[in-house]
Amino acid sequence: MATTPAAAFEALMNGVTSWDIPKGPVPCELLLTGEAAFPVMDLRQDQQQLLEGISELDIKTGGLPSQLLVHGALAFPLGLDASLGCFLAAARYGQGRVVLAAHEGMLCAPKMGPFLLNAVRWLAGGQTGKVGVNTRVKNLCALLSEHGLKCSLEPHLTSDLRVYCCAAYSDKEAKQLQEFVAEGGGLLIGGQAWWWASQNPGRSALAGFPGNVVLNCFGLSILPRTLDPGCFPVPTPEMRRYHFREALSQFHATLNHGGGNLEKSWLAKLGVDGAAFLQIPAEGVPAYTSLHRLMRKMLRLSGLPAVSRENPVASDSCEAAVLRLATELACSGTDCSELVQGLGTGTCSSSLSPSEHPITVEINASNPGDGDSWVSTGLYLLNGHSAEVSVSEAAASAGLKVQVGCHTDDLTKASKLSRAPVVIHRCCIDRTQRSVSCLWGGLLYVIVPKGSKLGPVSVTIKRAVPAPYYKLGKTSLKEWKSCIQESPAPWGELVTDNIILTVPTANLRALEDPEPILRLWDEMMRAIAKLAAQPFPLRRPERIVADVQISAGWMHSGYPIMCHLESVQELINETGMRSRGLWGAIHELGHNQQRHGWEFPPHTTEATCNLWSVYVHETVLGIPRAQAHTALRPPEREKRIKTHLGKGAPLHEWNVWTALETYLQLQEAFGWEPFTQLFAEYQTFAGIPSDNTSKMNLWVKKFSEKVQKNLAPFFEAWGWPVQKEVAGSLACLPQWQENPMRAYVRTKE
Repeated sequence: MATTPAAAFEALMNGVTSWDIPKGPVPCELLLTGEAAFPVMDLRQDQQQLLEGISELDIKTGGLPSQLLVHGALAFPLGLDASLGCFLAAARYGQGRVVLAAHEGMLCAPKMGPFLLNAVRWLAGGQTGKVGVNTRVKNLCALLSEHGLKCSLEPHLTSDLRVYCCAAYSDKEAKQLQEFVAEGGGLLIGGQAWWWASQNPGRSALAGFPGNVVLNCFGLSILPRTLDPGCFPVPTPEMRRYHFREALSQFHATLNHGGGNLEKSWLAKLGVDGAAFLQIPAEGVPAYTSLHRLMRKMLRLSGLPAVSRENPVASDSCEAAVLRLATELACSGTDCSELVQGLGTGTCSSSLSPSEHPITVEINASNPGDGDSWVSTGLYLLNGHSAEVSVSEAAASAGLKVQVGCHTDDLTKASKLSRAPVVIHRCCIDRTQRSVSCLWGGLLYVIVPKGSKLGPVSVTIKRAVPAPYYKLGKTSLKEWKSCIQESPAPWGELVTDNIILTVPTANLRALEDPEPILRLWDEMMRAIAKLAAQPFPLRRPERIVADVQISAGWMHSGYPIMCHLESVQELINETGMRSRGLWGAIHELGHNQQRHGWEFPPHTTEATCNLWSVYVHETVLGIPRAQAHTALRPPEREKRIKTHLGKGAPLHEWNVWTALETYLQLQEAFGWEPFTQLFAEYQTFAGIPSDNTSKMNLWVKKFSEKVQKNLAPFFEAWGWPVQKEVAGSLACLPQWQENPMRAYVRTKE
């Protein structure tokens, strides 16, 4: 797919005020692959200068680096792991140069010294001048001074510097830094974006992270994805060839006429890098808007693959790359409705036309919970369409977000895909009217931040359709039957104040009356809250969402809890739940109740969550523990105890069912009340230690005091590291004569 020479030249010249041609035998040639659509400069000589005399790059500096995105025509990678994850990169910009590290710790590490010296000399462009080191990376100043470089600590950029070194955590000097480089300065900068992303959910690090506000125009960006630190050999010339634009060029050739020579490792990375690139604000940047235009044409040429469980695609395939790029193109504001065709499971026919008639819903925009809360609107956005959301001025300044879709698992790391890797889209409601779309469609939510006290809010939405929605105590049976028969939405929700089940409409149509199953769910949620010593109704209802494919396990915890489609029937079958139980879902809800203070990972991660499974099955469903799960049958329990003690009770093997047995023995002796009381008290404790040994000793002490028995010998028999001072402090309590471990210890002796 060709572009005009003018457009190609415009893309190449973005940010370039003059040419600084490196001296030497290797000329700076333009790679005109992909019919000049994706120009990339051949800067191999710069790479060689920066890596001269270096055989390996040791980035184990105590910090966790991000991955870098190299996307500019004058940018190039320097350090890559085996998966082409980039941690060092550089670029030319105007008359100046930039070197970027994926963590600021790399700028101060002595083992990175040879590279840093090369970098500063390259950044200076062979000229003498002052090197300024920002106080945030002050250790770099001493490192450079030791090797005879003239440098000084500087709180900010000054006009007399030749090279400036800083961390990528502020954009206060963004314009000055960009002008400094364009006019011939050298910038050595480092930082990671994953922490910022974790603190700013729903915001794009490519657009909002301060370091990227500075760096994007240089053709370099810091991704929120992490990279495992290690000691890496200098990448081979072939590895150093990987560049987003070059990969896109080969991808274009493959889609266009089956040509190109795109390696699978490049293809897998292209989809991820392309999705990230499309999050960079493109307005007013010709180099970016032209790439958006070219990618849009490419995808229209190829169309969307009809991915589904019956027709999965490999994650390193062209189809997977198309899915990723199309998703992010739509999220960036590009109208991709014409791409929608024959989509797979969980989507809705694009031939349906939503009404322009606005629908107003009332939501509760107060959130006393510990995390952001999704508030259902009961509406569905058809795939390929856009909805218009309108709120009041007060709501527009309250930090609310709108979310399309509930299937939040990112499948980027999956080897095969039964759906696109990302099928949701969030955006801030920061003005009274906001247009929102998602290529894959989805249920519409308003995300209310934790701590919000906004109260009732009216939200008006155009171009969405009603979805099956039943709220216990509010929706009548007549309303339910009408909704389930008429709704074109493929997903719907069953709702109480404490649990929300999101399942396919096809399953809901078989549910004559949702009230009995939801009343049972509320009984179970009441039990879960009681054992966890949490208020009821819950501050924020738990959510369980079914999906055609999830990121880990048969189910996994979180908000929402995710499960496979095969689990749907057991979630909405009251008779089955009362007769056979519901171990998996309660196990995940138990995970959501676990707390740092009394958790000892990795030992108890898959153990204490099962306390809720046992409790709910016995107190609500009337199913004894021995019947609730085969692992809790008496012979199995007996065998585990003997096996563990026979090995000498090694702590590293005290986990899952073996660890659960310890807690079950305590519960069978003292009941559930001590657990509930302790879970409540732990919520008030200050200064809970962080290491397992201290936390385990705190639990020994607190549980012993709660039941007024010396439990130190019991925990010691299980291999717990009970400290002498803790055992001594409990010696004044009565011995636990009924200690069930005594018989096993005697037998062993």
